[in-house]
Amino acid sequence: MARVLLVDDSPTQASEARFLLEDAGFDVDVAGDGLEALESLGRCPPDVIVTDLMMPRMDGLALVEAVRRDHPTVPVVLVTAHGSEDIAAKALVAGAASYVPKRNLAQDLARVLRPIIAMAAPDPDQVRVLGSLEEIRLRYCLDNDDSLVAPLIRRLEGLVLEMGVCERPDLVRLGVALQEAVVNAIDHGNLELDSELRQDDERVYHELGERRKSQPPYRDRRVRLDAGITRDEASFTVRDEGPGFDPSKLPDPTDPANLFRIGGRGLLLIRTLMDEVRFNATGNEIVLIKRRGRPASTGA
Repeated sequence: MARVLLVDDSPTQASEARFLLEDAGFDVDVAGDGLEALESLGRCPPDVIVTDLMMPRMDGLALVEAVRRDHPTVPVVLVTAHGSEDIAAKALVAGAASYVPKRNLAQDLARVLRPIIAMAAPDPDQVRVLGSLEEIRLRYCLDNDDSLVAPLIRRLEGLVLEMGVCERPDLVRLGVALQEAVVNAIDHGNLELDSELRQDDERVYHELGERRKSQPPYRDRRVRLDAGITRDEASFTVRDEGPGFDPSKLPDPTDPANLFRIGGRGLLLIRTLMDEVRFNATGNEIVLIKRRGRPASTGA
Protein backbone atom coordinates (compact mmCIF):
# COMPACT_ATOMS: atom_id res chain seq x y z
CA MET A 1 0.00 0.00 0.00
CA ALA A 2 1.40 3.39 -1.02
CA ARG A 3 2.16 5.72 1.88
CA VAL A 4 1.27 9.43 1.76
CA LEU A 5 2.57 12.10 4.11
CA LEU A 6 -0.17 14.75 4.36
CA VAL A 7 1.02 18.17 5.56
CA ASP A 8 -1.63 20.69 6.68
CA ASP A 9 -1.92 22.98 9.70
CA SER A 10 -5.73 22.83 9.65
CA PRO A 11 -6.99 19.73 11.53
CA THR A 12 -10.34 19.95 9.73
CA GLN A 13 -8.85 20.11 6.25
CA ALA A 14 -6.27 17.46 7.10
CA SER A 15 -9.04 15.16 8.31
CA GLU A 16 -11.03 15.65 5.11
CA ALA A 17 -8.01 14.97 2.89
CA ARG A 18 -7.00 11.96 4.97
CA PHE A 19 -10.47 10.46 4.56
CA LEU A 20 -10.29 10.91 0.78
CA LEU A 21 -6.87 9.28 0.59
CA GLU A 22 -7.66 6.36 2.87
CA ASP A 23 -10.92 5.77 1.02
CA ALA A 24 -8.85 5.56 -2.18
CA GLY A 25 -6.58 2.92 -0.63
CA PHE A 26 -3.59 4.94 0.58
CA ASP A 27 -1.85 4.67 3.94
CA VAL A 28 -1.72 8.22 5.38
CA ASP A 29 0.45 9.97 7.97
CA VAL A 30 -0.27 13.59 8.92
CA ALA A 31 2.10 16.45 9.84
CA GLY A 32 0.97 19.87 11.05
CA ASP A 33 3.57 21.90 9.15
CA GLY A 34 6.80 21.64 7.20
CA LEU A 35 9.04 21.08 10.22
CA GLU A 36 6.90 18.17 11.45
CA ALA A 37 6.98 16.78 7.92
CA LEU A 38 10.79 16.83 7.82
CA GLU A 39 10.94 15.04 11.16
CA SER A 40 8.60 12.35 9.78
CA LEU A 41 10.69 12.09 6.62
CA GLY A 42 13.79 11.43 8.69
CA ARG A 43 12.08 8.51 10.44
CA CYS A 44 10.35 6.90 7.46
CA PRO A 45 10.24 8.43 3.97
CA PRO A 46 6.78 8.19 2.32
CA ASP A 47 6.05 7.41 -1.31
CA VAL A 48 4.74 10.95 -1.85
CA ILE A 49 4.13 14.15 0.12
CA VAL A 50 0.89 16.13 -0.24
CA THR A 51 1.26 19.58 1.28
CA ASP A 52 -0.72 22.72 1.90
CA LEU A 53 1.14 25.92 1.05
CA MET A 54 0.19 28.47 3.71
CA MET A 55 1.43 27.11 7.05
CA PRO A 56 3.21 28.47 10.16
CA ARG A 57 6.90 27.84 10.93
CA MET A 58 7.67 26.29 7.52
CA ASP A 59 5.39 26.83 4.54
CA GLY A 60 4.94 24.63 1.48
CA LEU A 61 7.60 26.36 -0.60
CA ALA A 62 10.26 25.95 2.09
CA LEU A 63 9.22 22.31 2.50
CA VAL A 64 9.58 21.65 -1.24
CA GLU A 65 13.06 23.20 -1.20
CA ALA A 66 14.11 21.12 1.82
CA VAL A 67 12.74 17.87 0.39
CA ARG A 68 14.39 18.54 -2.94
CA ARG A 69 17.73 19.08 -1.16
CA ASP A 70 17.64 16.31 1.47
CA HIS A 71 15.14 13.72 0.14
CA PRO A 72 15.27 14.15 -3.65
CA THR A 73 13.59 10.82 -4.46
CA VAL A 74 10.34 11.78 -2.66
CA PRO A 75 7.91 13.68 -4.94
CA VAL A 76 5.84 16.56 -3.53
CA VAL A 77 2.31 17.45 -4.67
CA LEU A 78 0.86 20.84 -3.71
CA VAL A 79 -2.67 21.60 -2.55
CA THR A 80 -3.43 25.07 -3.84
CA ALA A 81 -6.07 27.62 -2.84
CA HIS A 82 -6.91 31.11 -3.97
CA GLY A 83 -4.41 33.47 -2.42
CA SER A 84 -1.54 30.97 -2.71
CA GLU A 85 -0.88 31.38 -6.45
CA ASP A 86 2.51 33.09 -6.13
CA ILE A 87 3.96 30.58 -3.68
CA ALA A 88 2.54 27.67 -5.67
CA ALA A 89 4.19 28.86 -8.87
CA LYS A 90 7.52 29.22 -7.04
CA ALA A 91 7.15 25.75 -5.50
CA LEU A 92 6.59 24.17 -8.91
CA VAL A 93 9.77 25.78 -10.20
CA ALA A 94 11.58 24.70 -7.01
CA GLY A 95 10.79 21.04 -7.58
CA ALA A 96 7.18 20.12 -6.78
CA ALA A 97 5.92 17.36 -9.08
CA SER A 98 2.33 18.59 -9.53
CA TYR A 99 -0.55 20.34 -7.81
CA VAL A 100 -4.26 19.90 -7.10
CA PRO A 101 -6.59 22.85 -6.43
CA LYS A 102 -8.18 22.50 -2.99
CA ARG A 103 -11.64 22.79 -4.45
CA ASN A 104 -10.97 19.70 -6.64
CA LEU A 105 -9.50 17.36 -4.02
CA ALA A 106 -12.40 14.92 -4.04
CA GLN A 107 -12.23 14.21 -7.76
CA ASP A 108 -8.54 14.83 -8.53
CA LEU A 109 -6.27 14.03 -5.57
CA ALA A 110 -6.07 10.24 -5.86
CA ARG A 111 -6.04 10.44 -9.67
CA VAL A 112 -3.02 12.76 -9.62
CA LEU A 113 -1.10 10.80 -6.96
CA ARG A 114 -1.26 7.29 -8.47
CA PRO A 115 0.84 7.89 -11.62
CA ILE A 116 3.31 10.06 -9.71
CA ILE A 117 3.89 7.30 -7.16
CA ALA A 118 4.27 4.75 -9.95
CA MET A 119 6.76 6.97 -11.78
CA ALA A 120 8.80 7.68 -8.64
CA ALA A 121 9.12 4.05 -7.55
CA PRO A 122 12.65 2.77 -8.22
CA ASP A 123 12.97 -0.04 -10.76
CA PRO A 124 16.40 -1.72 -10.86
CA ASP A 125 15.83 -2.92 -14.42
CA GLN A 126 15.32 0.64 -15.65
CA VAL A 127 18.27 2.30 -13.91
CA ARG A 128 21.04 0.36 -15.67
CA VAL A 129 23.09 2.75 -17.70
CA LEU A 130 23.82 1.48 -21.19
CA GLY A 131 27.25 3.07 -21.59
CA SER A 132 27.65 2.31 -25.30
CA LEU A 133 24.29 3.76 -26.36
CA GLU A 134 24.55 7.27 -27.86
CA GLU A 135 21.09 7.99 -29.26
CA ILE A 136 17.55 6.60 -29.18
CA ARG A 137 14.84 7.36 -31.76
CA LEU A 138 11.30 6.08 -31.27
CA ARG A 139 7.90 6.64 -32.89
CA TYR A 140 4.56 5.62 -31.37
CA CYS A 141 1.06 5.69 -32.89
CA LEU A 142 -1.58 5.58 -30.15
CA ASP A 143 -5.32 4.97 -30.12
CA ASN A 144 -7.47 7.30 -28.03
CA ASP A 145 -7.03 5.07 -25.01
CA ASP A 146 -5.94 6.70 -21.73
CA SER A 147 -4.84 3.33 -20.35
CA LEU A 148 -1.91 3.35 -22.81
CA VAL A 149 -0.45 6.55 -21.40
CA ALA A 150 1.04 5.32 -18.10
CA PRO A 151 2.99 2.35 -19.58
CA LEU A 152 4.21 4.56 -22.43
CA ILE A 153 5.51 7.19 -19.99
CA ARG A 154 7.20 4.55 -17.83
CA ARG A 155 8.98 3.21 -20.91
CA LEU A 156 10.18 6.67 -21.94
CA GLU A 157 11.26 7.51 -18.40
CA GLY A 158 13.37 4.38 -18.27
CA LEU A 159 15.16 5.34 -21.47
CA VAL A 160 15.76 8.91 -20.29
CA LEU A 161 17.17 7.58 -17.02
CA GLU A 162 19.42 5.10 -18.80
CA MET A 163 20.80 7.88 -21.00
CA GLY A 164 21.56 10.01 -17.95
CA VAL A 165 19.57 13.09 -19.04
CA CYS A 166 17.65 13.18 -15.73
CA GLU A 167 18.10 11.89 -12.24
CA ARG A 168 15.04 10.40 -10.61
CA PRO A 169 13.58 13.58 -9.01
CA ASP A 170 13.49 15.40 -12.36
CA LEU A 171 12.38 12.20 -14.06
CA VAL A 172 9.08 12.35 -12.17
CA ARG A 173 8.54 15.94 -13.33
CA LEU A 174 9.35 15.00 -16.93
CA GLY A 175 6.86 12.13 -16.71
CA VAL A 176 4.12 14.42 -15.40
CA ALA A 177 4.66 16.85 -18.29
CA LEU A 178 4.65 14.07 -20.90
CA GLN A 179 1.50 12.55 -19.44
CA GLU A 180 -0.27 15.91 -19.62
CA ALA A 181 0.82 16.39 -23.24
CA VAL A 182 -0.41 12.98 -24.41
CA VAL A 183 -3.70 13.16 -22.49
CA ASN A 184 -4.31 16.66 -23.87
CA ALA A 185 -3.69 15.35 -27.39
CA ILE A 186 -6.26 12.60 -26.87
CA ASP A 187 -8.93 14.55 -25.00
CA HIS A 188 -8.70 18.08 -26.38
CA GLY A 189 -7.10 17.27 -29.74
CA ASN A 190 -8.60 14.09 -31.15
CA LEU A 191 -11.82 13.94 -29.10
CA GLU A 192 -12.32 17.74 -29.09
CA LEU A 193 -13.44 17.81 -25.46
CA ASP A 194 -13.92 21.31 -24.03
CA SER A 195 -12.46 21.74 -20.54
CA GLU A 196 -15.38 23.99 -19.62
CA LEU A 197 -17.51 20.83 -19.47
CA ARG A 198 -15.60 19.84 -16.32
CA GLN A 199 -16.58 22.95 -14.41
CA ASP A 200 -20.03 21.82 -13.34
CA ASP A 201 -19.94 18.03 -13.61
CA GLU A 202 -16.84 15.93 -14.29
CA ARG A 203 -19.02 13.03 -15.44
CA VAL A 204 -20.38 14.96 -18.44
CA TYR A 205 -16.84 15.49 -19.73
CA HIS A 206 -15.80 11.83 -19.38
CA GLU A 207 -19.08 10.39 -20.69
CA LEU A 208 -18.84 12.52 -23.83
CA GLY A 209 -15.25 11.36 -24.30
CA GLU A 210 -16.26 7.71 -24.06
CA ARG A 211 -19.02 8.20 -26.65
CA ARG A 212 -16.73 9.96 -29.08
CA LYS A 213 -14.17 7.14 -28.94
CA SER A 214 -16.62 5.07 -31.00
CA GLN A 215 -17.98 7.88 -33.22
CA PRO A 216 -16.57 9.27 -36.47
CA PRO A 217 -14.46 11.28 -37.06
CA TYR A 218 -13.01 11.05 -33.55
CA ARG A 219 -12.54 7.25 -33.45
CA ASP A 220 -10.26 7.25 -36.49
CA ARG A 221 -7.83 9.84 -35.15
CA ARG A 222 -4.50 8.85 -33.64
CA VAL A 223 -1.82 10.45 -31.45
CA ARG A 224 1.75 10.17 -32.67
CA LEU A 225 4.73 10.62 -30.38
CA ASP A 226 8.29 10.93 -31.65
CA ALA A 227 11.09 10.69 -29.08
CA GLY A 228 14.76 11.55 -29.58
CA ILE A 229 17.05 10.92 -26.60
CA THR A 230 20.78 11.58 -26.46
CA ARG A 231 23.19 11.97 -23.56
CA ASP A 232 22.54 15.73 -23.58
CA GLU A 233 18.79 16.10 -24.04
CA ALA A 234 15.45 14.37 -24.51
CA SER A 235 13.04 15.74 -27.11
CA PHE A 236 9.41 14.64 -27.50
CA THR A 237 6.99 15.65 -30.26
CA VAL A 238 3.30 14.88 -29.65
CA ARG A 239 0.84 15.31 -32.55
CA ASP A 240 -2.91 14.84 -32.66
CA GLU A 241 -5.24 14.76 -35.67
CA GLY A 242 -7.83 17.19 -34.35
CA PRO A 243 -8.64 20.67 -35.70
CA GLY A 244 -6.02 22.37 -33.52
CA PHE A 245 -6.16 25.83 -31.94
CA ASP A 246 -4.39 29.19 -31.97
CA PRO A 247 -1.29 28.85 -29.74
CA SER A 248 -1.00 32.64 -29.48
CA LYS A 249 -4.12 32.63 -27.30
CA LEU A 250 -2.63 30.35 -24.66
CA PRO A 251 -2.55 31.82 -21.13
CA ASP A 252 0.70 33.22 -19.80
CA PRO A 253 2.41 30.32 -17.96
CA THR A 254 4.32 32.75 -15.74
CA ASP A 255 1.10 34.24 -14.33
CA PRO A 256 0.28 32.44 -11.05
CA ALA A 257 -3.41 33.29 -11.52
CA ASN A 258 -3.53 30.63 -14.25
CA LEU A 259 -3.18 27.91 -11.61
CA PHE A 260 -6.95 28.14 -11.21
CA ARG A 261 -8.07 28.38 -14.82
CA ILE A 262 -10.49 25.64 -15.82
CA GLY A 263 -8.51 23.34 -18.09
CA GLY A 264 -5.29 25.32 -17.71
CA ARG A 265 -3.55 22.86 -15.41
CA GLY A 266 -1.99 20.63 -18.08
CA LEU A 267 -0.35 23.36 -20.15
CA LEU A 268 0.86 25.20 -17.07
CA LEU A 269 2.56 22.04 -15.78
CA ILE A 270 4.08 21.28 -19.18
CA ARG A 271 5.60 24.76 -19.49
CA THR A 272 6.79 24.80 -15.87
CA LEU A 273 8.33 21.34 -15.77
CA MET A 274 10.14 21.27 -19.15
CA ASP A 275 13.14 23.32 -20.31
CA GLU A 276 11.61 24.26 -23.67
CA VAL A 277 8.10 23.96 -25.11
CA ARG A 278 7.01 24.81 -28.68
CA PHE A 279 3.74 24.55 -30.60
CA ASN A 280 3.30 24.44 -34.36
CA ALA A 281 1.21 27.16 -36.01
CA THR A 282 -1.99 25.07 -36.00
CA GLY A 283 -1.73 23.97 -32.38
CA ASN A 284 -1.93 20.21 -32.98
CA GLU A 285 1.77 19.53 -32.38
CA ILE A 286 3.79 20.24 -29.27
CA VAL A 287 7.55 19.77 -28.77
CA LEU A 288 8.85 19.24 -25.23
CA ILE A 289 12.57 19.35 -24.49
CA LYS A 290 14.43 18.41 -21.31
CA ARG A 291 18.16 19.15 -21.21
CA ARG A 292 20.72 17.43 -19.06
CA GLY A 293 21.61 19.19 -15.85
CA ARG A 294 19.40 22.25 -16.43
CA PRO A 295 16.51 23.42 -14.25
CA ALA A 296 13.07 23.65 -15.86
CA SER A 297 12.02 27.02 -17.21
CA THR A 298 8.83 28.53 -18.55
CA GLY A 299 9.97 28.64 -22.15
CA ALA A 300 7.58 29.72 -24.87
